[in-house]
Amino acid sequence: MNTLSYKTQTPKGGEIVKEWVLVDAENEVLGRLATKVAAILRGKYKTNYTPHLDCGDNVIIINADKVRLTGAKMNDKEYIHYSGYPGGQKIGTAKEMLRKKPTFIVEEAVRGMLPKNRLGSELFRNLRVFAGPEHDHQAQQPKLINIHEIK
Repeated sequence: MNTLSYKTQTPKGGEIVKEWVLVDAENEVLGRLATKVAAILRGKYKTNYTPHLDCGDNVIIINADKVRLTGAKMNDKEYIHYSGYPGGQKIGTAKEMLRKKPTFIVEEAVRGMLPKNRLGSELFRNLRVFAGPEHDHQAQQPKLINIHEIK
């Protein structure tokens, strides 16, 4: 058996083709949306996926303020922030965060599904989230995709 035919091909920096993808989050369930977006950011739907490289696409999410949470998560789910000082712990529910910073909920959901290392930080920089239907990346000509068609 010829073992040279089984050589693993690792893509070089110039061989990785990154596209711009537009995702509409209106009436989408937050967790299901975040898993699909994290997989796109990671590049798992590409044939040249490599776990230790940034092979994924750049993702633009619009209508983040119209995302859905199932069950009682809108009132029960808490986002905790601690400044490091005594008495500096702030707790906000999902409903409050959606009112104050609608992009924060989507960003945190996607960040939680990316690797917790330098690669995850690099991948997170490829995500842009906007509260309304308008975005400022028309020059990149993103193509609108339906996340329900992604398996």
